[in-house]
Amino acid sequence: MTKPLLTALALLPLATAAQQNTLTPEKLWQLGRLGEMQVSPDQKTVAFTVTRYSLGDNKGSADIYLVPVAGGTVRQLTNTPASENTLNWRPDGKLTFLSGESGTDQLYVIGADGSGKQKLSEFADEGLSNLKYAPKGNFILYTQDVKTGKEVKDWYPDLPKADARLIDDLNYRHWNVWDDYKATHVFFQPVGADGKPTGYGKDAMAGEKFDAPLQPLAGSEQLAFSPDGYSVAYTSRKLTGKAEAESTNSDIYLYTIRDGKTENLSLGLEGYDTEPAFSPDGTKIAWLHMATPGFEADRNGIVVYDFKTKKREDITKDSEQTAGNIRWSADSKTIYFNGVLQGTDQIFAVPGKGGNIRQLTKGAQNYNAFELAGPTTAIANKTTISSPADLVRVDLKTGKETPLTTINREELAGVTMGKVENRRVTTTDGKQMQVYVIYPPDFDPSKKYPTLLYCQGGPQSPITQSFSYRWNFQLMAANGYIIVAPNRRGLPGFGTEWNNSISGDWGGQPIRDYLSAIDAVSKEPFVDKDRRGCVGASYGGYSVYYLAGKHEGRFKTFIAHAGLYNLTSWYPSTEEMFFAKHDIGAAPWDATPHKSYTDFNPQKFVGQWDTPILVIHGGKDFRVPEGQGMEAFGTAQLRGIPSRFLYFPNEGHWIQKPQNAVLWQRVFFDWLGRSLKPETQAVK
Repeated sequence: MTKPLLTALALLPLATAAQQNTLTPEKLWQLGRLGEMQVSPDQKTVAFTVTRYSLGDNKGSADIYLVPVAGGTVRQLTNTPASENTLNWRPDGKLTFLSGESGTDQLYVIGADGSGKQKLSEFADEGLSNLKYAPKGNFILYTQDVKTGKEVKDWYPDLPKADARLIDDLNYRHWNVWDDYKATHVFFQPVGADGKPTGYGKDAMAGEKFDAPLQPLAGSEQLAFSPDGYSVAYTSRKLTGKAEAESTNSDIYLYTIRDGKTENLSLGLEGYDTEPAFSPDGTKIAWLHMATPGFEADRNGIVVYDFKTKKREDITKDSEQTAGNIRWSADSKTIYFNGVLQGTDQIFAVPGKGGNIRQLTKGAQNYNAFELAGPTTAIANKTTISSPADLVRVDLKTGKETPLTTINREELAGVTMGKVENRRVTTTDGKQMQVYVIYPPDFDPSKKYPTLLYCQGGPQSPITQSFSYRWNFQLMAANGYIIVAPNRRGLPGFGTEWNNSISGDWGGQPIRDYLSAIDAVSKEPFVDKDRRGCVGASYGGYSVYYLAGKHEGRFKTFIAHAGLYNLTSWYPSTEEMFFAKHDIGAAPWDATPHKSYTDFNPQKFVGQWDTPILVIHGGKDFRVPEGQGMEAFGTAQLRGIPSRFLYFPNEGHWIQKPQNAVLWQRVFFDWLGRSLKPETQAVK
């Protein structure tokens, strides 16, 4: 059975025949989105979740599905109005999960055949999440919120209706949430013979004011049980206030259940240390490590700690390959991981004691995450620019891929995607830059097309074979545009020098890389140089604002989402100060002015703005506060530049609510249509 997808017909525009055969904003929200996956203990079955959205209800829900590792029929296991998540296979072959169907998040169990569904818990409603079973099923761990600070009503109980905050330190808000005077702690609890949690959950961080995992974006990948179930490893940044805002120094902590003691395994390593993973034999633990303190986009190495010798080693220190999603082989001899390489995401292997890294997969795809299903088999989440996520089985010896799911077969039936071209462009300093060019589905080289330069954010987030639900290149192409998407300076996958060189040089070589890309592709006769636009978000939005005063007539329109407009005012108003300090290179009040403020600040060049611009911003974007968008729009209006401001008061750095996302796309393409008129013209 399939959960129906409800839509509000009033929200849907009339579709032409051509539109029905290409992507639309509404079609994107009809697609099922692959979530987490877990391989059963006998390595014969994969459990996974798929979230489907109701545009009319403005929300989505996730259900659980099963598919054989060997391939075969996909079976839907749950179908409730609530979302099922946090999958765990128990040693007895039954599947547990969290669901809010009873009104609060509780633990449930179900048989692999769909029988025997049972609620196992009555947890207090304190933000339960990230639940994991110990390998032997003797304990569970989970995270819950614990009150650790005082709010105004605690200080002044006689003023219960006072609506204010008292703030004495930094880190009072983060990404899109204000400090709620709570910390997320790791709890563990015994499990009885019947599979139910027994007794009560014990706080492994009692009395501490710190979060685990790192907030607000990390999850259960930063928590792990030892093979015997009597130790818990977790990631935490045990700093508060200004110290936390200025540092990336998170650590790997080992809590021993028998004696209640905690040990910092990464003490002395000053950058990010995350995602602990025990070897199956219990003799070692590995984690991801960034060497440079304050640099959130440094190369992720793999550190291995030996419990017997008490020694640790970065087993990838001689490589430039960054790592993620580390998994030990069953014999504890090999670590598998995925990593970005040349605009794709591939699977690699390295001996657990160190040695040469082997690339196991190739091709124009992303293996975004994977789980092992035997000594030579991985189950991977695969995407391309033209296809949303599905599960595939990968032979780790040959790299051969076998599809396991076609989640959106019906939704994408008959939908035509445009050609994706992988080019190389020579930069102004003689480097070869990888550039993706995406063409309209009905591309005709005898015609001229409007063309968009896409500016990526991050500023160290790579352009890969991901399938985006906002900056979707195929959706842009379906609206009649050629897309130019360069992996400019600062984007991972092309070596550490390429990745690191953007820091302190935001308006330098990376901007020249953008112009090299659009100029090279514009030499093609099918590019209409009179109808070019420039779009981007975050650092990409900064790039738009900067190029608006520096483009020398190249572009006819600009769109900036969540862009940094004025670095002088942005620096003290953002929240993760380590990012500002490292990437900008200096504070605006330093005695010697840094080029970031004198040469690379977009606000300095608004006198040269002469091109229509659409500004988009979220009111809960604390990484790039809303004032940046308001300053940019106000400047454009006061200078008489045709401009529009799309403001989402309850969205953050990303637009996540379904109807807001569709509105975003409609305004985006309406603005482009006003300036670029995407009807194709014959090449002259």
